[in-house]
Amino acid sequence: MSAIADLISKLIAEARARHPGRPVLIGVGGAQGSGKSYQCRAYAAAHASVAHFSLDDVYLTKAERQARAEIFSADLPPYPPGSPAVTLDASTRERLKALFFTRGPPGTHDLRLATGLLARLTKPLPTPLPRFDKSQDDRAPEATWPIFEGPADAILVDAWCMGARAPPAGEPINAAEQGDVLEVEAGERWWRWQSDISHQLEYNYTQFFSAFDSIIYLQAPSWQIVRVWRAQQEVENLGRPLNADDEARLDRFVMHYERVTRAMLAGHHSARWIVHLNEARGVVRIEQR
Repeated sequence: MSAIADLISKLIAEARARHPGRPVLIGVGGAQGSGKSYQCRAYAAAHASVAHFSLDDVYLTKAERQARAEIFSADLPPYPPGSPAVTLDASTRERLKALFFTRGPPGTHDLRLATGLLARLTKPLPTPLPRFDKSQDDRAPEATWPIFEGPADAILVDAWCMGARAPPAGEPINAAEQGDVLEVEAGERWWRWQSDISHQLEYNYTQFFSAFDSIIYLQAPSWQIVRVWRAQQEVENLGRPLNADDEARLDRFVMHYERVTRAMLAGHHSARWIVHLNEARGVVRIEQR
């Protein structure tokens, strides 16, 4: 077994000893391309009583994300009362729609669906496990979802933002964020996208993460290697080398993850177990904090 699989087994055994009457819930986080989904899939495949799904599998549908983008790109009424209303020009509205529509950042997952799955997997019932079709940017048809025969002894959930805390506020760090800054009267800046991500992490996601017995974080050696790993994933998904348009699209896409990922690499997460990786995704050391 790998060092990560050994760690998962250890945490499951310890949690089952503490709570023998329910399934163990283990979260595995890590930047894109760190191998978190691979490790969880491999572990579940080797242990029939262990269920696994990714938060990538419970993204909001395309229609739900479109509706969300419309809401967050709307004009704002005066607040506080008596202050000027915030009216957006067409260009700003379209930038905001693109930001809020893009899957991945906190707020684009269906946490109600995920919480319902966790509850159902505790019961002696067949549980359909959602799948997301990234080629269609939409949830796959329910008829294609695999079935897990419950109850599970343990449940593994992986997510790039597993255990993430709200990142520190600051100036834009990339072009995607730069386009999100809205100047209004008196130079006040409205950070709709970043404010929503922070709100989602502080409240909805923190509550979801609090249910886990343990969270493991697979720590990449740097933000720069995350971009390399993500490109490797894209080559595997496409079955061909990336062209210039692919590279430009990928550069733009990873900007949506950058602030939270950098914060997590700096320790802004709730994981007690940190698996430090090298550039080849090999385990360098395992830290408990």
